[in-house]
Amino acid sequence: MAFETVRQSVVIADDDVLLREGLASLLDRHGFAVTGLADDGPHLLELVEKATPDIAVVDIRMPPAHSTEGLAAAREIRRRFPRVAILVLSAFVEVEHAIELLASGERIGYLLKSRVTDVDDFVETLHRIFDGGTVVDPAVVQELVAAHRRRDPLDVLSPREREVLALMAEGRSNAGVAKTLWVTEGTVEKHVRSILTKLDLPETDETHRRVLAVLTFLEAASSAAGP
Repeated sequence: MAFETVRQSVVIADDDVLLREGLASLLDRHGFAVTGLADDGPHLLELVEKATPDIAVVDIRMPPAHSTEGLAAAREIRRRFPRVAILVLSAFVEVEHAIELLASGERIGYLLKSRVTDVDDFVETLHRIFDGGTVVDPAVVQELVAAHRRRDPLDVLSPREREVLALMAEGRSNAGVAKTLWVTEGTVEKHVRSILTKLDLPETDETHRRVLAVLTFLEAASSAAGP
């Protein structure tokens, strides 16, 4: 006895009729069941409420203002229908929107529209987010890495200076740092002076500058760790 394979259901929201219809045709040919097409956020929400699809493919910018209507609709879908996987498409790299979207949990994806032309990768992306994964466009990842590098004030420090600063953050004196690293106290003093100079801390009380250096370290560590 043959069993029919269950097709994953998809709704598509994009105000560009050619892209919308093209995606529907593409997904139908690759085994998906397209259960609805929308050209704005309210229509998309109606379709999701009516059909509860497996996946919603959403353009980030839709009428009336073409700003973040799709993102708002995606947030509402995630709130009301948490089991619906969501793939947001964008014409541009919008890092803040990507971070906000990805913070909402699993079964989520963010791709540039240019990736749709790679049909195999696009179809694989839909399967991956349906299976519980998170997919981020490589261009967004590169931008996030570059942004992190731009924001990290500790990039000016050498690996050894980072070690010294980390031990300072633990409350160790120069002597304590020297004992931990098996170097002389004079060597540690040189590292500390270099750290204070590289971090461009104001030439005031030496103890105060040391505290500022530690605060800089802790803020950078917190940013790298994320929320």
